[in-house]
Amino acid sequence: MASNNSCACTGGTTLIFACSGAADVGAVADRAARKMTQLGIGKMFCTAGIGGRISGILKTTEAAEKILAIDGCPLNCVKQSLELADFKNFQHLQLADLGLEKGKTPVSDESVETVVAKGKELLCKKT
Repeated sequence: MASNNSCACTGGTTLIFACSGAADVGAVADRAARKMTQLGIGKMFCTAGIGGRISGILKTTEAAEKILAIDGCPLNCVKQSLELADFKNFQHLQLADLGLEKGKTPVSDESVETVVAKGKELLCKKT
């Protein structure tokens, strides 16, 4: 992993939960989380495991220093899944806030890079 892309302010585990829905923005969110993992910014983790209340996934998430939720559309499924599992302390990235609209967003390297840049910014900000 490329450590020069990691956030200098992180010391512990950073988990990234992404929408991987059927829409274009779900694909962008998923690809961005995978890219952030490749770059060493954090580790993509299983959103479905949060929703399914899988004990090992919940315990790992509880131990994380930082959490990023990336939602493709305004339904905010990732955010709601984390909140329903009693996680409150996480950063949330909604693709619509970046101008990436459901049904109108190309699944392109440019769209993915936009999300990666904002995700990195959110993870590096002081909480």
